[in-house]
Amino acid sequence: MNNTLTTLPLAPLLERLFEDAAATSPLADPALANVSAEELARLMRSRTDYADFYSRLKNAPLAVSKETGRLLYILARSCGARSIVEFGTSFGLSTMHLAAALRDNGGGHLITTEFEPSKAARAQDNLIAGGVADLVEIREGDALRTLAEGLPERIDLLFLDGAKALYPDILRLVGGRLRPGAIIVADNADHSPDYLSLVRAPDQGYVSTSIGAEIELSQRIG
Repeated sequence: MNNTLTTLPLAPLLERLFEDAAATSPLADPALANVSAEELARLMRSRTDYADFYSRLKNAPLAVSKETGRLLYILARSCGARSIVEFGTSFGLSTMHLAAALRDNGGGHLITTEFEPSKAARAQDNLIAGGVADLVEIREGDALRTLAEGLPERIDLLFLDGAKALYPDILRLVGGRLRPGAIIVADNADHSPDYLSLVRAPDQGYVSTSIGAEIELSQRIG
């Protein structure tokens, strides 16, 4: 049976965008030419310097992997998601996988937030080209403000892929609206030790496990 993820117009668009992302690795960006591995790790974890670092990479896709994209689709389908929140849109590759799941679940609403205006605009164009823009609301700006109000009462899935140091803050901001059984996916969570401590603590209402080197997968149980 065909699905939105593997048919026109989304499938060839995703394939092209993944190819573009592979050809424009952020590690090859001149902005990172003189940045050591230690400094890069510090920037990834910083609450104060990450925004400037991110703005230097405004032309880089910073895309999820194909495997992570497929995982997001599978998780959203399997939990019957109708309401999704995403922290960190970039060019919209992860957003399109989640929106495809909403379409195949019968519809729904995805709120995603992006700090860099040019990336929000690029993501909107991609969502339109992929035929899923009607399912997605892009909120531009600081996620601590854009997600502070106007959220649905019940959220089925939360995807974290923005400033790593903000993962605990975003989870606390959204967590009260996560339904029991809701899925939380955090990309590159190893750069957010405070987040890992939060979701792995036995008294915080989550059960959590790592998947490979990239993903922390959690579920709301309380």
